[in-house]
Amino acid sequence: MVSQYESIAFADIHASILPLLPAPPAHILDVGAGTGRDAAGFAALGYRVTAVEPTAELRLRAVALHPLPQIAWLDDGLPDLPALAGYGEAFDVVMLTAVWMHLDAGERLSAMPRIAGLMRVGGVMALSLRHGPVPPGRRMFDVTASETIDLARAQGLQCILCRTDEDAQLGRPGVTWDRIAFVKEGGRGASRT
Repeated sequence: MVSQYESIAFADIHASILPLLPAPPAHILDVGAGTGRDAAGFAALGYRVTAVEPTAELRLRAVALHPLPQIAWLDDGLPDLPALAGYGEAFDVVMLTAVWMHLDAGERLSAMPRIAGLMRVGGVMALSLRHGPVPPGRRMFDVTASETIDLARAQGLQCILCRTDEDAQLGRPGVTWDRIAFVKEGGRGASRT
């Protein structure tokens, strides 16, 4: 699994999202950071990254693969992200790459306000939703873009991107991805910069 994730180029997978993000050295929260591919990609661009991964084996492998000082690793997970309680700093960007569809309906309902609460006004949240056959032994739900957009809207997040892509990186038959991005609305004068 590690080699499969690491084989996909960071810039390719996030081509539609990168132009929407604030400039480095903005602070990115990478939830479900997996092997650290994305955390390392963001660090290479000059971002500060807090990478959250609940699976010890993946997190330890990620730290070994990407030992970068710009990445802080946390053992934490959705829906509650308890290790981030009292963190004291709002994030400029929250990334949920191939994560959201692993949460059931109740978990998604409780996770969205938690995530929105970790974002600064004008901050960006980006996520991807996998559709298609569920790999054996994996816990995955069919989550629609419209449900996700509605949950986010209820937390003051405005959708700024929603597109569907084929599974170009791995070429799995019947697999597509929704890529969705939001900006956190606020009072007058809020901006993404």
